[in-house]
Amino acid sequence: MLEHILSFQFGGFYGGSVGDLLSYWEQAGVFSYVLPFLLIFAVVFGILMKIKVFGDNRSLNAVIALVIGLLSLQFELVPIFFSEIFPRVGVALSIILVLLVLAGLFLDPNNKAVNYGLLGVGVIVFLAVLVKTAGYLGWYSGYWWYANWPSILIGLVVLGIFFAIINSAGPKTKVPDLYGLWRPEPRPS
Repeated sequence: MLEHILSFQFGGFYGGSVGDLLSYWEQAGVFSYVLPFLLIFAVVFGILMKIKVFGDNRSLNAVIALVIGLLSLQFELVPIFFSEIFPRVGVALSIILVLLVLAGLFLDPNNKAVNYGLLGVGVIVFLAVLVKTAGYLGWYSGYWWYANWPSILIGLVVLGIFFAIINSAGPKTKVPDLYGLWRPEPRPS
């Protein structure tokens, strides 16, 4: 009797539950292939439309986004990466949301120190998600990381010096208005 009541409570109106539907979608490859493809396609298409490399040619941008989306799913790397990072991102967003609610209750939202503190916690949670995902996929663990961390550090220092030199260059000169040198005279009407 109790099992019939419980199955009635958890059952859907049409004989199935949301869990069964999600399980069916998982078996059909919706989460491993369809949703990652749609996400990659949408992001690449949006970037191409925004930067207008090919002008406003929507069909060319769509073909390029389609090719990149399909090629990214050729191997198991993208589905495994998405299946590892997005659950962690969901947990991280939950932690940040609880922190924001508690901070909103007890702290002044106009205080810059509070805002920077919340930003720091957000950055730490974001880095924890990336490190845990990279650790699961084997990107930072093992001998590779220990053997190459000095090279990575040197590369970051060189990039920092490069950007510091670019930003500290002498006074910026204004580019002359070459069109202003020759302007056609307005015709009298």
